[in-house]
Amino acid sequence: MTVEEMKARKIELGLTNEMIAEESGVPLSTVQKIFSGVTKAPRKLTIMAMEKVLKKESLKEESVSGEEKLYTIDDYYALPEDQRVELIDGSFYDMGAPALIHQKILGDLYLLFRECADGHEGPCEVFLSPCHVRLDRDNYTMLQPDLLVTCQEYDIQASFYEGAPDLVVEILSPSTRSKDLLLKLYKYHQAGVREYWIIDPRFRTVTVHYFAEEDYHPVQYDFDSRIPVSISKGECKIDFSKISKNLQRYYDK
Repeated sequence: MTVEEMKARKIELGLTNEMIAEESGVPLSTVQKIFSGVTKAPRKLTIMAMEKVLKKESLKEESVSGEEKLYTIDDYYALPEDQRVELIDGSFYDMGAPALIHQKILGDLYLLFRECADGHEGPCEVFLSPCHVRLDRDNYTMLQPDLLVTCQEYDIQASFYEGAPDLVVEILSPSTRSKDLLLKLYKYHQAGVREYWIIDPRFRTVTVHYFAEEDYHPVQYDFDSRIPVSISKGECKIDFSKISKNLQRYYDK
């Protein structure tokens, strides 16, 4: 699809730039620059993500006939190393480079989780991105959660973690917001992840989904909370106020 064809299809479907950005996971500013002509040579994966939305009707028809193109882990590993993507159910999702605030939160959070794991004599270990996770143990999904905790045996020589971690943390950014809040929430739940934390730097909240509870409901905390790690039965708590304190001077600007 050329950009002109995409623009025509956008009008035909009655979609806005905001809707395309939300559904594709491509940042709104990037969608606007492509359609306005500011970006002359958009990345292939960006175009693929937008096309997925703009071709949704034909994709349904192709799926019925069994001819829909599904990308595999082989395609995932064939991509250039500088292209950060996730593979979910045979579709690529561009991740983009994380913002500095994202990395600062992730670094501090990793240290707190490590401190927690080391302070409790148990089998749990903590890993942070980039760490490949073959969530469904198939050839069509490979994720890169921001942080994961596993309390299970694993192959330390492997290039990816196999199966569902016990706990996963994702830090929202404009390019991944809808994917983390909806698609990955569903995927983690279905795969058997026991606990899922969603950190929102914009609104300074942490939403915890403890899937291991029957009839669970998500619990939201602010950045000044001491958040219990449910898979530890509450013995371990993450003092998010330590992270908040380190961020305060940036929020005050």
